[in-house]
Amino acid sequence: MTANIDFNRHPCFNAKVKGQYGRVHLPVAPKCNIQCNYCNRKYDCVNESRPGVTSTVLSPEQALYYMGKVLEKEPRISVAGIAGPGDPFANSDATLETMRLIRNTYPDTLLCLASNGMNLAPHVPELAEIGVSHVTVTVNGIDPDVTKNIYSWVRDGKVLYRGRQGAELLLARQLRSIEKLKQYGITVKINTIVIPGINDHHIIEVARAMKELGVDLLNCMAMFPNADTVFEDVPEPSRADMTEIRNEAEQYLPQMRHCTRCRADAVGLLEEDRTDEMRGCLSACASLPKHSEAKRPYVAVATLEGVLVNQHLGEATRFQIWGEDGAGGYQLIEERPAPPPGGGSQRWFNISRILGDCRAILVNDLGDSPKATLKKKGIKPVIMAGFIERGLEAVYTGKGLTSLQGRMHKCSTKGACVGGGTGCG
Repeated sequence: MTANIDFNRHPCFNAKVKGQYGRVHLPVAPKCNIQCNYCNRKYDCVNESRPGVTSTVLSPEQALYYMGKVLEKEPRISVAGIAGPGDPFANSDATLETMRLIRNTYPDTLLCLASNGMNLAPHVPELAEIGVSHVTVTVNGIDPDVTKNIYSWVRDGKVLYRGRQGAELLLARQLRSIEKLKQYGITVKINTIVIPGINDHHIIEVARAMKELGVDLLNCMAMFPNADTVFEDVPEPSRADMTEIRNEAEQYLPQMRHCTRCRADAVGLLEEDRTDEMRGCLSACASLPKHSEAKRPYVAVATLEGVLVNQHLGEATRFQIWGEDGAGGYQLIEERPAPPPGGGSQRWFNISRILGDCRAILVNDLGDSPKATLKKKGIKPVIMAGFIERGLEAVYTGKGLTSLQGRMHKCSTKGACVGGGTGCG
């Protein structure tokens, strides 16, 4: 998928091309799963240029359209990245969908992500499959006694952790994420925010530990004091201090010295930023209808013989696609093959893509994991038994399905379908 891509065209990872190639940050990730004491995420701030700031948030489909408009204005854009304004993997569905849309439409584009690492590791195989080649992880320390002072809280699912407990959890997740990224051959940059009196004495330890993990590049970033944050009164480290810190860290890892502390909606070359110029276009794209709100004309059916809804989703090797015939009835449009069994949750994602123009799917039964994935993608799972046309009528007219809820097929290995993607025995 990425065999013909020139990976040296990434201006953040290769300073030699910063005047030749540019990047666009697609702001599709508003939520965050940690709270840093230096971070104040503002969505509609046009006067600040720093991470965490954007003038608006896009859906994946809006981001794809915006990407096309950006390339019309600036064809030297070689990288599409997601850097917030929250964390990509606190918004994993939107992040992965955006990356897939860009990869499929602009196959020569480098794909890049910046994350705190908290929920990154489970998605690394899918990132590799999509062809995401560059990932930045923000690691502000490798000693929880240091980092406990940097984060107000860390959220894992619905549980908040504070103090040392939160710092330990975040560090463990970050280290695992970096290890996994390198296992899959992904280029990794570490961002370390240098905070005077908090972790400025600790950067050399970060550099040493990251080298042992096989990290490719280290970016020591001076903390910028932000209003309404815990660290708003902490001074920005001096240029001389930053030079000294980078020189020491360079004993272990190459240093990024040309970082411009980009916004979450930055666009253009590092030396020729066009974020202000593209702001109107970004806002216009954010007002476009979302794909999930558009009408989906079809209904998918899991059926053995084309008359009854009588297959568990995990058993289906193909799907019939039905639509309205314009005369008050329904017609078979086509059949589509299902992805092969296996692959875990990736199989349910693949099914949702195959059925992307369907508003619902009629099945005899399905597991919790595929049900959740289909719903997130705007495809309503309808569990029923009986004639296909009765199910189609219920979907298209909005009538209830109570009369169709007969005895459902119960697969003896249904548990394997909860994220297993292995079908039924």
